[in-house]
Amino acid sequence: MAGLINSDDIATVKARSSIEDVVSEHVTLRRSGARLVGLCPFHDEKSPSFGINPAAGFYHCFGCGEGGDVISFVQKVEALSFSEAVERLAQKLGMELRYEDGSARSGQEGSGRRSRLIEAHRVAQEFYADALLNLPGARPARDFMRARGFDGAVAKHFGVGFAPRGGEDLVRALRAKGFTDDELVTGGLAGRGSRGLYDRFRGRLVWPIRDITGDTVGFGARRIFDDDRIEAKYLNTSETPIYKKSTVLYGLDLAKKKIAAERTAVVVEGYTDVMACHLAGVETAVATCGTAFGSDHIKVLRRIMRDEADLAPARVIFTFDGDAAGQKAAMRAFADDQKWSSQSFVAVEASGMDPCELRQAKGDPAVLALVEDAVPMFEFAVRTTIKRFDLTTAEGRVRAATAVAPIVAAIRDQSLRPEYTREVAGLLGLEVEQVLREVSRAGRLTVDSSDDDRRRDRATVDSPEPAPGESGDLMEMPDPRDPVVSAERQLLQVLLQFPQVLKAEAIDMLTPEAFSSPAHRAVFDGIRIARATTSTANTQAWMAAVTEAAARPVGGLVSELAVGTMPTRMDQLTGLPTARYVEELFDRVRTIALTRQIADALSEMRRLDHAAEPSPERTRELGTQLQVLQRELATIKAGMA
Repeated sequence: MAGLINSDDIATVKARSSIEDVVSEHVTLRRSGARLVGLCPFHDEKSPSFGINPAAGFYHCFGCGEGGDVISFVQKVEALSFSEAVERLAQKLGMELRYEDGSARSGQEGSGRRSRLIEAHRVAQEFYADALLNLPGARPARDFMRARGFDGAVAKHFGVGFAPRGGEDLVRALRAKGFTDDELVTGGLAGRGSRGLYDRFRGRLVWPIRDITGDTVGFGARRIFDDDRIEAKYLNTSETPIYKKSTVLYGLDLAKKKIAAERTAVVVEGYTDVMACHLAGVETAVATCGTAFGSDHIKVLRRIMRDEADLAPARVIFTFDGDAAGQKAAMRAFADDQKWSSQSFVAVEASGMDPCELRQAKGDPAVLALVEDAVPMFEFAVRTTIKRFDLTTAEGRVRAATAVAPIVAAIRDQSLRPEYTREVAGLLGLEVEQVLREVSRAGRLTVDSSDDDRRRDRATVDSPEPAPGESGDLMEMPDPRDPVVSAERQLLQVLLQFPQVLKAEAIDMLTPEAFSSPAHRAVFDGIRIARATTSTANTQAWMAAVTEAAARPVGGLVSELAVGTMPTRMDQLTGLPTARYVEELFDRVRTIALTRQIADALSEMRRLDHAAEPSPERTRELGTQLQVLQRELATIKAGMA
């Protein structure tokens, strides 16, 4: 049949292609008897069930059942037809294939669509690289590189280039090489407009995006001219038959041998960060290409790192910006932590610099130190979550415990949970038992992957955000069913409805912090301000002064307390609350406040024990404060008895 590859040539390609070499481009293998084994590239697994027999030239996975020879492996792993797979292998061998129609064609001349697109990208990469080094109009691109510590040799090593500003320069060059307009558009190298084809990338610094075998499959292009009509800082090749961004990692072709040898991968956020890391000696650095790090990227790295459950844990280190977006990315990575057998770490530079900026400012040793000083992903996730809450208050500590509990519950190794629980308790300043209770009833850690926001997947925790009252935006109204709230509410009713009952010196013993509810503190603030300027003899004037002095969000609460009935009998002679009722109420609120202050001090002391930088002076100060508070509490309790 015309056009079919000569059967003898197929046999030669199969015989000359080492299945070990071909498979090793995608999977890190280790010897097990006569076989070589590794993690299967066709399904996700924790322990290796995929193996090859180099002598026989066959592979088989005992997990998913896939198997065959070197040609079928290339077909399956690269999604090619049989002919395309043979042509791909022949191209790597530098072999000329014969076809049944009598022609003899090299891999470039007679290859299938994928090979043609790969070749077009190879030619485009060479074109861009030459333009960067030699084109006068590329000077701003060269200046950009030099400003970041990258010279011509570095540009050549990473294949960095420049897309001329003309708009049709690459199209003309590729047409001259025999590529069709359809191939240029299909490959994402050109677009089709009303006046014909135009270069997809124009006037930008260009990085070649290579697949794991080293073939260029796409480009990332950075804006460098202020008059660039496209505002986006980066443009990336759209998905094509040869480029799927969710499975490609920039720099993996250069890093895979080191990653396999060290069983470590460093995931950074940009092309220049990868370059800076490699130049600084962190040759395991890779980056995603215009998308979030996700499940398919994990599968690729796991196969290279030999991320196997029965081996010592491999290491994956994420570097994130110190801003809110970086923290969200870290939490998303933690949500995917279950998909690894490896240990995950996070490296964030204290001042927020990325690896490229850090290398410029402090040199190669600083980049190495950044990676070496990475903290466990769990610790970073916990500390990032805790930052949202005010740990100086009991409410903040409880909410923080509820928020971090799903993180502790998500830890793969259950034997580590008790120790991590103790660590979290120390960071929060809570008793271990309290954190354990929260962990036992924690919600699941999930990833929001909605269709309308798939590009910005973010890790979410099924736990409450800080209460509106804590953020200062709104005033959360207290729950009167809470016994503590009830006591505070009754005392405020006394102060509003019968301001003459308590003497000024008694009221001075109270502070706004004596009230647990922010709304109650605001009402008491209004009472204190009003007392300084208004007589309590005129009830209407008194209430008007308190309403004016109190914060606007609690105006309704002031009126509610002013007219509400108190749960006690009044003195029949005076019509006032009994002295005993008022004294017990006053002592109860003070007792609750002192108990809370003691708990806050103890909590801070526990947190100082777990702080990165201990503060002996503050610890001594807290110790003295505790003694004073405890004596005062004992005195009140003795009087109540």
